[in-house]
Amino acid sequence: MKRDKIVYGALLCGVVLLCNSCMLGRRQIKSPELELPATVVADATDSLTMADMAWWNVYSDSTLTALIERTLERNKDMLAASARVRRMRALGRVARADQLPSVSGQLAADTEHNDYEGEPASDDPEFDAKVSLAWELDLWGNLRWANRKAVAEYLATVDAQRALQMTLVAEVATAYYELVALDQELSIVRRTLQTRKEGVRQARLRFEGGLTSETALQQAKVELASTATLIPGLESRIALKEHQIALLAGAYPTLRIDRQTMEMHARLPERLKVGLPSELLKRRPDLRQSEQTLRAAEAAMGMASADRFPRITFSLTGGWENDDLKGLFSSPFSYVGGSLVSPLFSFGKKKAKYKAALAACDEARLNYEQKVLEAFREVNDAVVTYRNVRTAAALKRDLQQAAQKYVELAQLQYFNGVINYLDVLDAQRKYFDAQIGLSNAVRDEHLAMVDLYKALGGGWGVEREEFRPIRIACH
Repeated sequence: MKRDKIVYGALLCGVVLLCNSCMLGRRQIKSPELELPATVVADATDSLTMADMAWWNVYSDSTLTALIERTLERNKDMLAASARVRRMRALGRVARADQLPSVSGQLAADTEHNDYEGEPASDDPEFDAKVSLAWELDLWGNLRWANRKAVAEYLATVDAQRALQMTLVAEVATAYYELVALDQELSIVRRTLQTRKEGVRQARLRFEGGLTSETALQQAKVELASTATLIPGLESRIALKEHQIALLAGAYPTLRIDRQTMEMHARLPERLKVGLPSELLKRRPDLRQSEQTLRAAEAAMGMASADRFPRITFSLTGGWENDDLKGLFSSPFSYVGGSLVSPLFSFGKKKAKYKAALAACDEARLNYEQKVLEAFREVNDAVVTYRNVRTAAALKRDLQQAAQKYVELAQLQYFNGVINYLDVLDAQRKYFDAQIGLSNAVRDEHLAMVDLYKALGGGWGVEREEFRPIRIACH
């Protein structure tokens, strides 16, 4: 008899373990169809990527790096993302704990006063000390799917936080370069304004000396006024850009934004390494976030599939129970229970939930595939833009030098009476436009590098030893 009981017990354990290893919904999961190209960019076969560089090495301006550090430490969206990570980590622990038996204890004391008709009144006290254990057999993988869903949702928030850091680094760098470009443009306008004032002074002297007509003087005044009208607009744009950076840094608009002057002769690398297609999928946290969202949808579909089948729960309770406190520990008791809960008639509700979860899984898969396509497009767009703005910057440097020489020759010829004042004004306008064009071209070079670095997934993967605002590891 003992041997039979052992055999039956072993068979029962085997059946339980076999059922417990079954997870419904696996066959319905369809893998994403990526069909990655051989290269990220058509004519680039780099095995390395600039995204592996730390952001403080890409952006060598110490003032900019300090501003990025402040932003990552104090930006409200970043802090909220960190809170979401902590919340999802805690919920993940709840899902893991649901797979294990739950143990609870109870200490109770009560008294019931009975006063039935025809019987003397009486008191019925009772004292309890109980320990209960309950465990749901995960026959169809419902609890395991729930755990996978919680893990995927947690990892999605981690990658969302990383994607936000990548975006913030790019946004701060972009706003900073736009700000220093506006400073440079305002400086050009103010220098030009001084030149226009000097032109008016000389035109007045020549007019009063009878060397030129009043027309040249009025032309000089028109150019002076036209240049002066540019300053208020630029000052307004500078202030708004400072307010934008202050908001990114988690501060009020009164925050002082320190910055360097634009380096007009800085030469960026002719080409930047873009890496391999597989590396792009690993480097882009937004792609990994979308992938984890797909995993969560797959797990939700598995839960909906398993929810259509019975659930079995075992419970074991033991302890002491007596109506006299003195004899409590001399009155032990125990009982074992089991329950099987199975849906009978739900009028297609559970099946409809499963179909909805299956459609949500397909939607998440297609969204992930779309995200991958968009990532490759962003990288290719950034590479094309970077190449073209570098070419444009080189041409505008030549244009600026030629326009400067043109102004010098025009002024010399005007003083010698060879040309009239309109020719001088034309040369000055061309030189002014060339300076502004070169300033914008240098700005665009930096912005193109920022866009390419972000498109490749740079800006989140490493932290400076003295600056670690993000904590995502489980404790």
